[in-house]
Amino acid sequence: MNGAESLVHTLLQAGIDTVFANPGTSEMHFVAALDRIPGMRCVLCLDETVVTGAADAYYRMTGKPAATLLHCGPGLANGIANLHNARRARSGIVNIVGDHATYHRPLDAPLTADVEGLAAASSAFIRRTESAASVGTDVAATIAAARQFPGQVATLILPADTAWEEGGVVAGTAPPTAPEVAASDAIAAAARLLRNGRPTLLLIGGAAMAETPLRAAWSISRHTGAKLLLERSPARLPRGRGRVQIERIPYPIDQGFAAFAGIEQLILVNTTRPVSFFAYPGKRGALEPEGCDVLVLSTPEQDAALTLAALAETLDAPDIAPADPGPRPTCPDGAITPEKVAQSLAALMPENAIIIDEAISFGRGFFPGTHAAPPHDWMMLTGGSIGDGIPMAVGAAIAAPGRRVIALQADGSAMYSLAGLWTQARERLDVTTIILANRKYAILLGELAGVGANPGRTALDMMDISNPALDWCQLAGGMGVPADRATNINELNELLAASLRRSGPSLIELVI
Repeated sequence: MNGAESLVHTLLQAGIDTVFANPGTSEMHFVAALDRIPGMRCVLCLDETVVTGAADAYYRMTGKPAATLLHCGPGLANGIANLHNARRARSGIVNIVGDHATYHRPLDAPLTADVEGLAAASSAFIRRTESAASVGTDVAATIAAARQFPGQVATLILPADTAWEEGGVVAGTAPPTAPEVAASDAIAAAARLLRNGRPTLLLIGGAAMAETPLRAAWSISRHTGAKLLLERSPARLPRGRGRVQIERIPYPIDQGFAAFAGIEQLILVNTTRPVSFFAYPGKRGALEPEGCDVLVLSTPEQDAALTLAALAETLDAPDIAPADPGPRPTCPDGAITPEKVAQSLAALMPENAIIIDEAISFGRGFFPGTHAAPPHDWMMLTGGSIGDGIPMAVGAAIAAPGRRVIALQADGSAMYSLAGLWTQARERLDVTTIILANRKYAILLGELAGVGANPGRTALDMMDISNPALDWCQLAGGMGVPADRATNINELNELLAASLRRSGPSLIELVI
């Protein structure tokens, strides 16, 4: 058995049966082992940013890591942006980076790079394997690190000779360890704050945004009168009828301040202190009011469900059903607005859909319009590194076959990872991509004003992607994805309904 074969066997023995790959010469023996050993689903991606973004969404949907296969330092560099998003989402990924053979690396061949330095930008664990005999134990350690709750990026660097040499040994992996409940002192302190009558806000994030802990947080909120708010960009959020409907921290800084106005006590549940996305002249970075008391009830590494259940018991808070969001919306008509797009989505999405939200500025108000939709999951761009939406749609569709994925995608950021459409076509994934084609970087136009800049023609041209205009029907068609264009809400309704009736991927260019 060579090192590559021990690697594949160890992955499969640990339950890791999916690899998103963009291989090169250094990884050929790993590729050959994947061919000889059955059981691994191999998903080819044409760009490493698709590889890493897909692995991120796969973990968000399944709770188990996928493997990636990247080619040397530059291949890793191409995937770092979405590894950054995965780190912010706390996703577990077994990130495998091929490298030059151990004896070739000192010769400084063209692809030689500081792989460890590149990996350090997003990886919580990094290991370089030194021999075929150690590959199995090294990948087992990498798997264990990736599965450490709530999940983290773990990188194994695999020199080519350690893959092709004989002497590989399959290694066992320990099962994931269970997270701990928050300290009893923190639970008691939170109960005191919630009983003292001062304006209090529960800020919910991470694993606390699963259905069971959200229900407990809702019940505590209703019982005590505390305000409830989500972190700005949920990694995965259960939404729709029968679920707790909560708004998230707004992106614009002044709206963010307004969300915390009057709050005297802030309780953090599996999230961190709320801050503005960027710095702005003359404004604070922290969103809570000055003098606000901040209590960490539970960290992202702790068990949110057990913690909130214990807090509810301490408070004698009964289980309270989520509020009724009212009837399911019907399809609107007329001109395109964000509110109408959300209404169309709520009217037409199938039950258990997965929504990938990289709508950026156009989609900021989509939450209220989709509260009464059928039950669904909503995933967002967690780290702010744009270009995650199309890759996440790939990973979500592979992770949850039988569930329709609807990707709400800004046009500018879609260009970062256009190649993901090819993988959707190759794998025949049930993905409907709605390109929100405003033909400009709309978010940056707002940021120009936010930082007090005084833009002229040169600056405004830097926000404009209409010269030439992107033709998304041709771009998608070139990738093998059928596409149509909608210029009003009625056309969107017709095209969206049609796409949901057929299998495989499709794309709608919504001209806004």
